[in-house]
Amino acid sequence: MAEQLRLVAPSGGTVEVPVPVVLAPMAGITNAAYRQLCREQGAGLYVCEMITSRGIVERIPKTFDMLRFDPGETVRSVQLYGVDPQVIAKATKILCEEFGVAHVDLNFGCPVPKVTRRGGGGVLPWKRDRLAAILRATVAAADPYGVPVTIKTRLGIDVDHLTYLDAGRIAQDAGCAAIALHARTVQQAYSGEAAWETIATLVDAVAIPVLGNGDIWEAADAVRMVEQTGCAGVVVGRGCLGRPWLFRDLADAFEGRTTRTLPTLGEVAAMVRRHAELLAGLYGERHGLTDLRKHMAWYFKGFPVGGDLRRSLAMVSTFEELDAALAPLDPAVPFPSGELGAPRGRQGTPRDRVVLPYGWLDSTELGEEDIAAAESDASGG
Repeated sequence: MAEQLRLVAPSGGTVEVPVPVVLAPMAGITNAAYRQLCREQGAGLYVCEMITSRGIVERIPKTFDMLRFDPGETVRSVQLYGVDPQVIAKATKILCEEFGVAHVDLNFGCPVPKVTRRGGGGVLPWKRDRLAAILRATVAAADPYGVPVTIKTRLGIDVDHLTYLDAGRIAQDAGCAAIALHARTVQQAYSGEAAWETIATLVDAVAIPVLGNGDIWEAADAVRMVEQTGCAGVVVGRGCLGRPWLFRDLADAFEGRTTRTLPTLGEVAAMVRRHAELLAGLYGERHGLTDLRKHMAWYFKGFPVGGDLRRSLAMVSTFEELDAALAPLDPAVPFPSGELGAPRGRQGTPRDRVVLPYGWLDSTELGEEDIAAAESDASGG
C-alpha cells in the first residue's frame, strides 16, 4: 500500500499529502466549491482547475477570478499551462508571491486538436528541449518560496511516438517533485483502456514519485493500480464526477479499510444541495446554480429519475427552483449498483490521427520557434 506522499522542492520545501490521492484539475469542474466538497469527504491534495500562464502574467480578470480558495484549503495547489519558459516562470512567481500557492503542477496532457495543431498540450513533450526549458524555469521560479513543482503528461503522441520516459527523466533532472502519468496517448484522448503497465515502467525509470492516472472508477481500482505498478499515489479525475464521496472511499482504502459508499437518492440530493450552497457562496445564487447544471446528469446517473425531472434539474438557476426539482425524489431509492465501476464523463473514440504543426515529428528539438498560439483555448488532459 502507498505511504504518505511527500512533494519536495530542491530547496527542501515540502508538501505533505497524508493520503496519496490527488483530485485532478478539470476545466469548469474543480473550482473552489467542488474542491471543498471533495475535501470534506476526506482525502489528499485538491488541484485548482488549469490556468494559463499568460493569463496570470497579463493579469486577465477572468484568469484571476479562477484563483479562489476557501479558508479550509490549507495547501493551495494550482495547475499551470503554457508553452513559454519565461512566461510560465513569471506566472509561477506571481502565484507564489501574491496568492500563497504551495504547489504548482504543469500540464502537458491536453489532447484537444486546436491545441495540438499549434504544438501545445500533450504533443509538446516531443520537443525535449522546450519541455526541459519550461521545467527548469518553473522550478527555478518556485524554489525560492519552497514550492514543489510537479508535471502531468501522457504516454506520448501515439504508440509510435512515445515521450513519457524521456519526460520523466527530464522532470527529474529539472528538480520536479513528482510526475503524474495519464496512461493514454494523445491519439486515444479519453477512449479505450489506460495502459497501467506503462506506469510501472516509468516507476522503474525514475527516482522521483510517480502518480498514476487513468480508469480509477472505484477505490479498489486505486489500490490495484498502486499494487500493480508501484506508483506513489493516484490522480482521480472523471471517476469522481457526480461522486465526491469517492474520496471518502479512497481515504479508507489507503488506510486498509474496504469501504464502498452507496448513497441513497435522498443522500445524493443532499449532496447536490450542499454543492449548490458552496457554488452560490463562490459566485452568487444565479451564477452558482447555473454552474451546477452541468453536474446534474452525473449526480443522478443510473437513478430512476424521469426525463421531465431531469430537464428541470438541468435548468435551475435559483434555490427555489432547485428545491422544487429535488422535492419529488424518493429519498429511499438505493444507489444503482450498475453504475459501480463504470466509466464516467467524456470517453469518445480514438482519433484517426493527431493534428500536429507541419514537420513537428521531424525533430525532437524546437529551438527558438514561437508556439505561443498553443496557449489559447487549452483544456486539461
